[in-house]
Amino acid sequence: MIAAALLSASLAAAPAGRGRAPELVDALTLVPDAVVDLRYATPDNLIGRPLYPVARCLLLRPVAERLARAADRLRAQGLRLRLWDCYRPLSVQRALWAAYPRRGYVADPEHGGSHHNRAAAVDVALAARDGGEVELPTGFDAFGPAAHAWAAGVPRTARANRDRLRRAMEAEGFKVNPVEWWHFDAPEAQGARLLDVPIAPGK
Repeated sequence: MIAAALLSASLAAAPAGRGRAPELVDALTLVPDAVVDLRYATPDNLIGRPLYPVARCLLLRPVAERLARAADRLRAQGLRLRLWDCYRPLSVQRALWAAYPRRGYVADPEHGGSHHNRAAAVDVALAARDGGEVELPTGFDAFGPAAHAWAAGVPRTARANRDRLRRAMEAEGFKVNPVEWWHFDAPEAQGARLLDVPIAPGK
C-alpha cells in the first residue's frame, strides 16, 4: 500500500491537452483508511495483465475531497471504501478499448474518452471496518444486468450495500453510471481535460 504521506503533484505536462496539467492528489492523503485494490495495477482485469506500474489512486483535488466526505459518511456506518480505479491515463484507455470496444461499458478514447481520463471519476466498492469483503452485487468490470446501478435481481444484502454506497456518493455530488454500480462521476468532469500523464510512484 502506498504510504499516506502528502503526495500532491502539480504535473508539468499532459500530451492530451495544452498548457499545465491540473493538480492531482493521491486519494490516500485524504482517505487514509481506504482499501487500495486498483485492478489495473494487477492482472485481475479484463485484459489479464497490469496496465499501471503502481497502485496509486490519483484524482483532481476537488474530486478527492468529495470522496473523503463520502468516506466519512460510510465510516459512520462501520464501512470503508475499496478503491478499484481512479485516474486512468488516456494510453491505458486505448488499450482497454482495443481489448473491449463496447460503448456503454468502455469509453472510446477517440470520441470523448472516459471521465477516468480526466481524473474525475472513481470506481469504488465497500469494505468492512477491518478491510474485509462485504457482499455486493458483482465484482469489478462484471458487464451484465446484475451490474446495473438499480438492478433488482440481486441478493438483498448485496443490494443494501450497493445502495448505501450510492447514497453516500450521491450526497457528495457524484453521479452513478447506470450500467456500473461501482462507477461514479464527479461534477468536476465537466470541462476537464483528457490527461495522459503516467502514474508514477509517490515520493
